[in-house]
Amino acid sequence: MMETSTLETAKDETKAKDFLPLNGTDHIEFYVGNAKQSAYYYQSAWGYQLIAYAGPETGVRDRASYVLRQGKITLILTSSILPDTEISKHHQKHGDGVKVLALWVDDARKSYEETTKRGAKGVMEPTVYKDETGEVVISAIQTYGETIHKFVERKNYKGAFLPGYQKRESTVSVKPAGLKHVDHCVGNVELGHMNEWVKFYEDVMGFKLLLTFDDKDISTEYSALMSKVVSNGNGYIKFPINEPADGKKKSQIEEYIEFYKGAGCQHIAVATDDIIATVTDLRSRGVEFLYVPDTYYDEVWGRVGKINEDVEAIKRLNILVDRDEEGYLLQLFTKPVQDRPTVFFEIIQRCGAKSFGKGNFKALFESIEREQALRGNL
Repeated sequence: MMETSTLETAKDETKAKDFLPLNGTDHIEFYVGNAKQSAYYYQSAWGYQLIAYAGPETGVRDRASYVLRQGKITLILTSSILPDTEISKHHQKHGDGVKVLALWVDDARKSYEETTKRGAKGVMEPTVYKDETGEVVISAIQTYGETIHKFVERKNYKGAFLPGYQKRESTVSVKPAGLKHVDHCVGNVELGHMNEWVKFYEDVMGFKLLLTFDDKDISTEYSALMSKVVSNGNGYIKFPINEPADGKKKSQIEEYIEFYKGAGCQHIAVATDDIIATVTDLRSRGVEFLYVPDTYYDEVWGRVGKINEDVEAIKRLNILVDRDEEGYLLQLFTKPVQDRPTVFFEIIQRCGAKSFGKGNFKALFESIEREQALRGNL
């Protein structure tokens, strides 16, 4: 009896220490130039299903928003239908980019209260949205650049997505590509600001520093960056934060900040259980990935050892492989998914590994530098 009580007390204490319990990523909202056409791209090329819509037909007068889902990943693609709104100004400055990294919580009021009292800048006080299927409570705080975190409490809601949205289904044939959930979201910040934002996540949101990479870890002959990874208590939310480091030429972080016009979300890593099938599928639909030269594979197996996947398929598809103490991972990065060299996606399959592919950083950087050189931005 005493042992059970002690165990329950320990659990309660752990829960009490986590003042911002997070259940996962609720959704990621992009502000884009043409949401209708972007939604077609993500359905046709990536296999996301259209599940909900908000716009003039639903009583929303200033925007159109398409909600897409695959596995546990939910994207909102929003564009302004008026010329002088927050959305249109955001898009004019940044191009297509992530505005909202929304976090699923049990209590949006408490999440807002706990983070703002620790120094977060509030951008939306807890607000209740209702329709015939229930209610959702949403609040929001500012993070790097013009990006915000929304806290979404939906335990009393049974609708398609959120009040104000109507259920919709894809009118095009959609075949899922095997994407399961958001693994991590990476932020790029200006030189000298990485530690400031790491401290923000530690102090304001109760995250822990998981990993640190310096310019010795992440560099090539030409460019370098520094990165720190923060994670919430249960590990469901992981945010690497990058800043540029000194190099002979312009780093990928500097290129991003120059074209995004400030700090922002650089890439979203989405998980799959079968990266060979997923990447084969995505490539067949026209999704473009970074090129990895054959020489990478000359040494990778000596470093990584045996894996369960077909190594010839891995090489043919240009997939990167790395190993840590827990296991191995397979990953591949798309080219930017819009014309500005800003936001891209990472496909990742974890086979026990908890890390982020440190052994691949040099090969990845060299691939990115090849693309930068083609754009004239290296």
